[in-house]
Amino acid sequence: MELSFIERGIVAAVLIGLIAPMIGSILAVRRASIISDSLSHVTLTGISAGVLLGQTMNFIEINPLYTGFAFSLIGSLIIEKLRQTYYHFQELAAPIILSAGIGISAVIMSASRAGYSDWYDYLFGSIVSVTGEDLVFIISTAIAVIIIFLLLYKEFISVSFDQEYAKVSGISIKWINFLFSLLVALVISMSMKVVGVLLVGALVSLPVAAALQVAKSFKQLLLWGIILGETAVLAGVYFSYHFDIATGGMIVVTSSFLLLIIIIQKNFRYAFDGRKR
Repeated sequence: MELSFIERGIVAAVLIGLIAPMIGSILAVRRASIISDSLSHVTLTGISAGVLLGQTMNFIEINPLYTGFAFSLIGSLIIEKLRQTYYHFQELAAPIILSAGIGISAVIMSASRAGYSDWYDYLFGSIVSVTGEDLVFIISTAIAVIIIFLLLYKEFISVSFDQEYAKVSGISIKWINFLFSLLVALVISMSMKVVGVLLVGALVSLPVAAALQVAKSFKQLLLWGIILGETAVLAGVYFSYHFDIATGGMIVVTSSFLLLIIIIQKNFRYAFDGRKR
């Protein structure tokens, strides 16, 4: 059965709302959420390269989703290498990649014949731009991420919380870090058509930031992150479609609003409990 453009967009959005907070929870535990922003800009470099190659090599049809994923994976591996190189200053790795990604993207975009409207959907997301081929890529990516995440859940948690314990337990930290880098790259690349490469980092981190305010364990963090992520995605898709607003922007605004409401509610409860005492 052939899905309509809006149905393709909704399916893609629901999958992204499920997967992004899963990866975001691990990044939050590792205190490395900024990596998602860095990789989103590297992904933009891959998209730009794909568009430019498609213009110059007319005999080959190139989907920018695939070149975006390739660049995102390379970028994630470089970040991991830089984190080892700057062991005592690991936070430098993400800004280095982010800056390089923005610079190279700007150069490639200026060399491309594509206009602003051609870049808009990639930058800010649009559910109506999700093609059948894009949806296949997103579904395949989501399945791969879920399988790898569930199979290596204990290893990811162990490496994220205590690398020394993981090493003593016989876990290959380099291999686990590589697989996690692969998952991050997959999530970033699968999300860019709906959320946009400039905003996907917010979808990875904002639902998790809100979940941290209410969760009392890592499993609760995962559950609340997914619930809040899906809420933001579905509400964002609904309002963006009916009011003709950028999908990614509306999703991020909704995520920010949910975070604000939870923080206000939590502070109000603490103030009320304090007065009762």
